[in-house]
Parts: sequence; structure tokens; C-alpha cells
Amino acid sequence: MSAQLPIEVADLPPVRIAPAPPSALRRLLASKALVVGGGLLLAIVLLAIFAPLFAPYDPYVQDLANRTVPPVWMAQGTWSHPLGTDALGRDYLSRLIFGARISLLIGASVALISGVIGTTLGLAAGYFGGRTDMLVSFLVTTRLAMPVILVALATVALVGGSLWVVILVLGLLKWDRFAVVMRSATQQVRSLEYVEAARAAGASTARIIALEVLPNVLPHLIVVASLEAASAILLEASLSFLGLGVQPPLPSWGLMISEAKAYMFFSFWLIAIPGSALALLIFAINLAGDGLHQVMMPHERS
Repeated sequence: MSAQLPIEVADLPPVRIAPAPPSALRRLLASKALVVGGGLLLAIVLLAIFAPLFAPYDPYVQDLANRTVPPVWMAQGTWSHPLGTDALGRDYLSRLIFGARISLLIGASVALISGVIGTTLGLAAGYFGGRTDMLVSFLVTTRLAMPVILVALATVALVGGSLWVVILVLGLLKWDRFAVVMRSATQQVRSLEYVEAARAAGASTARIIALEVLPNVLPHLIVVASLEAASAILLEASLSFLGLGVQPPLPSWGLMISEAKAYMFFSFWLIAIPGSALALLIFAINLAGDGLHQVMMPHERS
């Protein structure tokens, strides 16, 4: 009978301890797109919420003796109006700060209205299929046949331009992307094991959709919502530029650009300042949405 040789500790393979999964906060901070875009967006949101604290003047008060005062970095500029004044002598910094409220309100409201409509239709089409899917596909095709900007122009021209009319019109026109994306995502989720298990356990259809399907398609919904919010802000600026969107004296950035087009060759900052603010807001929303998508769905990173 042979004697068993003792096993040396040094001969054993090293034990590798799997690293703990990163926390949600660390995953959020690891996304540079989310940190930069979310930081810019948060700064703009805080600026809009506390606009009366940051704005040095009332954005509606006119001072005809100080019309088209240039910004402080130009000749004849003054620190009493850091970004200058418009053609009616209103402080441009104050109107820019209060204009952020208009843009954020329109973007969030349009995304909410169109998101509710499109998500409801997309979930129904993707989960039930059959005739429901055919009906929703027909509605989406009909909606895509109508250009948003032309329909919005015609509707606002007939009804009249105002802040809430613009929000309602855009909200009722921009639900198609939500419906298409939610339909595709729901079709992928409805046949997975946990949905089948919930169905076998006797859960109702509404409970399955609300508790099993919707949470798993939420990352797609967030990305689409960010894209649609940015698109709605640009459309509102386009309508206001054409005189059919937000009406004076509200400090909409698109309206500020429209009011300054007659002075673009003499006081170019009147267009450059609100245009730059609009571009920065769109950049921040898109970057934050892309960062959230990377964090919530890391397997889809490019």
C-alpha cells in the first residue's frame, strides 16, 4: 500500500476572488458622456428653475435709451448688461435665462405627451400582435406620411400660435418613434422566460405588461425620450422663428433669433447668443441620453 504524499500549499492554484460588481453610482460616474451631458443639463435646469435669482433684470422691461447695447467683451460693452440688450432695450442675459424655462418646458411636455401615446400603442402592438399590430402599423404609416413641420405650421397658423398650442400640436405629432421602438422591444421581451413564467402563474395581462415588459424596455424609452425632447425644442425654435410658435413678449430662444434677424449684419450677437444656447442645450440632452443608454444597456455599447 503506497503512502499518500502530502499536498504542499504552494502547489495549489491561486484562488482568484471575483471583483464585486460596481455600484450604480460608480457605473453612472464611469460614463463620460453622462457626466458631461448630465452636468450641462443639470446646470441649465437649475438656471431655469431659479431664474429670478440669476437674472439681473426683469426680462420684459424695456429701456429704449439702451437699445442694442453690445456684450461686455466688445467695444462699448458694459457690465451692467453682460450680454447686451435687444432692439427694445431688454437685458439679453435675463431673457436668455428665462428662455431656458420655455425650451425645457416644451421639450419635457412634448416628450411626455408623445411618450404616453407612442408607448401605449407600441406596447399593445408588440405584446398582442395580430390585428392590433396591423392597426398600430397602419397608424404609424399614416403618421409618417405627414411631415411634422408642415402639419405643425398649418395647424398653428389655423388655430393661432401660443405656448400651449405648440406643446399640444407637437405632442400629438411626435409619437411615432416611441411606437416603433416600443413595438420592436416588446416583441423581443414578450417571449422570454420570466414573461412566460408570469403568464403561467396566472398574472393578468395588465400586470405582465406593467411589471414585466415595461421595466425591461425602459432603457429604449429613455433614449427615444431624449431624442424627441431635443427634436421638439428645435421644432419650437423653428416655429417661433417663423412667427408661428411662442408669441412675444415671452423670451423663447427661437423668438429671440427671429426678432434679431433684421440686425444680423450690425449686431450679430443678438443671433449668436441664443443660437449658441440652443445648440448647447440640444448637445447636453443628446449626450445625457446616450450616456444613460450606455449605463442601462452596457451590452449594446459600440
